Amino acid sequence: MSGEWRTRIVTRQGDLTESDCEAVVNAANTDLKLGAGVAGAIRRKGGPRIQAECDRIGPIALGEAAVTTGGNLKARYVIHAAGMHLGGGVDERSLRDCTRNSLRRAREKGIKSVAFPAIGTGIGGFPMSRCAQVMLEEIRDWLKRESLPQRVEIVLFDQPALSAFEQALRELSD
Repeated sequence: MSGEWRTRIVTRQGDLTESDCEAVVNAANTDLKLGAGVAGAIRRKGGPRIQAECDRIGPIALGEAAVTTGGNLKARYVIHAAGMHLGGGVDERSLRDCTRNSLRRAREKGIKSVAFPAIGTGIGGFPMSRCAQVMLEEIRDWLKRESLPQRVEIVLFDQPALSAFEQALRELSD
């Protein structure tokens, strides 16, 4: 069914850590150290259990994704998408890989709903409009062939980020 995948994507402005999805995606580094930005918010609201689990799992390969519990978050799980090395930047390949691998981890866990941030656009230095195109292409391609997750939210911190993702979604072909 052409375009059916679009009904499974929601873009909205808000706080990722307050998402009602089963899992939230952390814009992570390969060492799985929860520092600033999205990771810092997850660390603060989720509590020390998430970092403790990351310490047992990490490091992971660039472009990979790992799952921990959600700690004190509403979400049951955090999927840590390693888009960069600690102290490094995000490139298109690592962004594509970590987006796809986050969706793969969600499917493996039977997660029905997952919320993504704009991975790599903060400390990772990746341009917002290109991030929107890359992530949405990967999400579209995944949803066209897979049943899980059933719903993907993109939760953006501010209006310019939301506008970039809404425009990229409008321009994305089936």
